[in-house]
Amino acid sequence: VQGQPLRRVSARNHRMRKSVVCGVSTKRHHHVSKVLSRNCGPSLDSVPKRTVESQFLRGDGDGKFGRFGGKFVPETLMSRLRDLEDEFNFVLNDHEFQEELTTTLRDYVGRETPLYFAGRLTEHYKNLARTTGGGGGADIFLKREDLSHCGSHKINNAVAQAMIARRLGCSRVVAATGAGQHGVATAAACAKLSLECTVKSVEGTFKDASSEAIRNWVEHLETAYYLSGTVVGPHPCPVMVREFQSVIGKETRRQANQLWGGKPDVLVACVGSGSNALGLFHEFVGDEDVRLVGVEAAGLGLDSGKHSATLAVGDIGVYHGTMSYLLQDDQGQILTPHSVGIGLEYPGVGPEISFLKETGRAEFYTATDQEAIEACMLLSRLEGIIPALEASHALAFLDKLFPTLRDGTKVVVNCSGRGDKDLNTLIQRGIMPSSLC
Repeated sequence: VQGQPLRRVSARNHRMRKSVVCGVSTKRHHHVSKVLSRNCGPSLDSVPKRTVESQFLRGDGDGKFGRFGGKFVPETLMSRLRDLEDEFNFVLNDHEFQEELTTTLRDYVGRETPLYFAGRLTEHYKNLARTTGGGGGADIFLKREDLSHCGSHKINNAVAQAMIARRLGCSRVVAATGAGQHGVATAAACAKLSLECTVKSVEGTFKDASSEAIRNWVEHLETAYYLSGTVVGPHPCPVMVREFQSVIGKETRRQANQLWGGKPDVLVACVGSGSNALGLFHEFVGDEDVRLVGVEAAGLGLDSGKHSATLAVGDIGVYHGTMSYLLQDDQGQILTPHSVGIGLEYPGVGPEISFLKETGRAEFYTATDQEAIEACMLLSRLEGIIPALEASHALAFLDKLFPTLRDGTKVVVNCSGRGDKDLNTLIQRGIMPSSLC
């Protein structure tokens, strides 16, 4: 929280008390299902489970992943975060909440989203591999989050947190958005649940919008709910968002088993702060034979100073209430990020993403603005799918990844959003004709 004194707060004992957020007591419904099914659609019981179940890779239960995460916030926020954590832990096992969420994801959001075999894109890369004499007999599948209501993965988390806000008696929702997709998703979820949602324009990048949203929340703690859209911020915000986005990976596991009788070999996702990447990765963290590949925004180049490649060149620090990798100067001042995919313009990443890097469980690479634009145009031309410029960074890495893969490798790329919102950017750069808008 910018402009507020920060101090490290240690984990506290569990509290036996009534949860009060936004001035309204929370009712507890004790008909808790002993079996929690957070995926929508058919049961995952018939799907092979993770080969390794590592509590170390799941975090310590207090929002810490190794040295990353935590709550670095003013004392005024601590009670609100504790109450939010209590409520989150409760609804994870509350049958009524989970049933409503599953129905909403199916009937309102449009889940499950397809796992689409990109045949022409696959053949394009196979042809390139043949001409260069390299490998590259892989098959490319797209997890079509762009087909969700509002056009991105953001709605998965927005509806779930809006339901929590309603349970807590909050009358108003505050959110920050970069590319606009979380803002649209939050507004839609609030409309559905009859909650007030105010969208306010802020000059600057997603980091500036986040700072303004948190300030607004702090000023209206008694009535407002801060609906975090990505896996950053103080605990429990990163864990909540990851949990509600993990439906992406759960569906992917089931769909892969149905399509080819196994798991994906490689998962690829763009990384800004990390919500879509963790949404896909988390289900497979324990599957050591599944590669997890994240692609950051190299902007105009890592040496240009105009990029959002936090994991590639960042250092560890505290920002927006959590410890993670950050883009900062020698004095610890936060640097301004850049990417053609404005949803990637954040100077940090989530603590769990930082942990996946530090432990080596996930691989992280970069793609420039130009590479992302070329990947966007390639998918548009070959498949008739216009991806968001954020997701195009993941697609861009296929140029380097594909030649290294053996025949029969199954690659899943998270197409985390649709590119309608980016058409003006492409037109201004002279890449698409204005007649498309």
